[in-house]
Amino acid sequence: MLKNYYLDDSKGEYSHEYSQTEINNSSQPSLDHIKPAYALKETFLQGYNLAKLRSDILAGLVVGIVALPLSMALAIATGVPPQYGIYTAIISGALIALLGGSRTQVSGPTAAFIVILTPIAIKYGLGGLVLASLMAGIILVAFSLAKIGKFIEYIPSTVTTGFTAGIAVVIAVLQLKDFLGLTVKQMPEHFLDRVIVLLSALPTTHWQDLSIGLLTLTILIFWPKITNKLPAPLMALSAAAIIVLIISAYYPEFTVVTIASKFTYTVKGVEYAGIPRTPPLPLLPWSLPGADGNSIGLSFQLIRELLPSAFAISILGAIESLLSAVIADGMTDTKHSPDSELFAQGIGNIVGPFFGGFAATGAIARTATNIRSGAQSPIASVTHAIFLLLAILLFAPLVSYLPMASLAALLLLVAWNMSEVKHFIHILKVAPRNDILVLVMCFLLTVFFDMVIGVTVGLLLSCMLFMHSMAVTSKVKLIKQKNLLISEPLPTDTILYEISGPLFFGAAQKAMSALNSIGKSAKTVILSIDSVQIIDATGIISLESTLDFLKKRNVHVILTGVRRQPWFALKKAGLIGQKNLTVSTSFKNAIQFARELSSKRITSKN
Repeated sequence: MLKNYYLDDSKGEYSHEYSQTEINNSSQPSLDHIKPAYALKETFLQGYNLAKLRSDILAGLVVGIVALPLSMALAIATGVPPQYGIYTAIISGALIALLGGSRTQVSGPTAAFIVILTPIAIKYGLGGLVLASLMAGIILVAFSLAKIGKFIEYIPSTVTTGFTAGIAVVIAVLQLKDFLGLTVKQMPEHFLDRVIVLLSALPTTHWQDLSIGLLTLTILIFWPKITNKLPAPLMALSAAAIIVLIISAYYPEFTVVTIASKFTYTVKGVEYAGIPRTPPLPLLPWSLPGADGNSIGLSFQLIRELLPSAFAISILGAIESLLSAVIADGMTDTKHSPDSELFAQGIGNIVGPFFGGFAATGAIARTATNIRSGAQSPIASVTHAIFLLLAILLFAPLVSYLPMASLAALLLLVAWNMSEVKHFIHILKVAPRNDILVLVMCFLLTVFFDMVIGVTVGLLLSCMLFMHSMAVTSKVKLIKQKNLLISEPLPTDTILYEISGPLFFGAAQKAMSALNSIGKSAKTVILSIDSVQIIDATGIISLESTLDFLKKRNVHVILTGVRRQPWFALKKAGLIGQKNLTVSTSFKNAIQFARELSSKRITSKN
């Protein structure tokens, strides 16, 4: 039913004549939304002193202690030597912090990437992994230029929760090999095949690795309940390494797989155990080895093969980094710049591969640790990168003693935290049926196929369900004379329709078809579209068809209550100014104009 305010001419502001300058300015491209080093500039503009610097340095050291084993564990889980995870955190982590739009976010390799990166490493080796990350960085920069940052927040939480929980399950399964000390020649690419291989390898469980893994996991879980002064990963992994060294010294038969026993590196033709005591050095990503051990090279065919994976990396990186930035804003009462952050993420992923780094994004857990440790600015994240650089230069031989089972235990805990089991179950209990369907579909497709399929199907399903809901609300309603609070009745040859809801491709044709049943006696049709906030190309085409149909019957159409977006759309389509169409500035004026048209018809007949 029409509202009373249609009677007041002062309320008829919805269809005022917008200037051509305003129309042009609304569509002009601009790069003002990208502000490199936004967070760093804001920090110094608001005042930065020695006390804040001290807080940043201490926070950076704490995060660095947490990031050191985690970066190595993530690299190993991805399928590359551990030092490349540290290189990623050093180069990409520092660059993204300096150029980014979030003050306290910490970036580096993350667990969410494992499900995408592992198949790339298996098929294309380190060279393919690094090259795909470089391509993803270019895509992220393109996202920032296209102002995609503001659209990431529109991804439904059921989609992000579903694929994140699915990723957590995949990560957990991948860690069982090292956690249990299983003998597996090669892990298959697909989830079900991995499960079958792991089950068949259970008889090869190595109790020494399992015991160290359980010890590490126990300390990781219970240490934070005792104290938060020292990071749990530092205490758990250090204790595990020391215990292994002590026991193996007295009982040589007690053997546990460590970084040193699993990984080697070569310097001047001499092979050494563990990870090299060298910083990330400049290199060409395509010079790194492929799956066959030879330089992967650069070709159009390779780029074409890696492009889908690069796109998946960029999508996940954008979601994770902006989600982490939003969480950081909530914890610090600050405001990040989404497109500036995407730009920085892109630059970090472009530059990182030229130093051996692979895909990096905002790390939620490390960001939260950074904030809880007192971080005030991006300097804290830069400090964390410097700490990692010093760690690999000074302590690489000691780091090589870390047990693989302990690193697997660390990632098992990360996977558990990622899964958000309580939140997942809560959604299943309280959410509408459509949302539950999206959640479960994203979860299952991510687990049994891959994240790209899970997210794609989840988004499409969410969009279809949303469009169906919106289409239900879009309708054309005939307003009867008795429902109009006006002093004089409408002319007998005039009818009034109210169009409500968005006129988009899912609803426009159905809504506008109601106007095709107008009787022959009607010569003026008033269309009140005050409740139409949006009209798309299909809505324009449907309206054009309706206008043509009414024009053939010599029916004049009066539009009233035209809002801003529909007005621009109608103007661009050339409908404003058509002979049988009048746009009225208010409902009162529309009624008055309809009476004038009716009077003219009566006069012409006489």
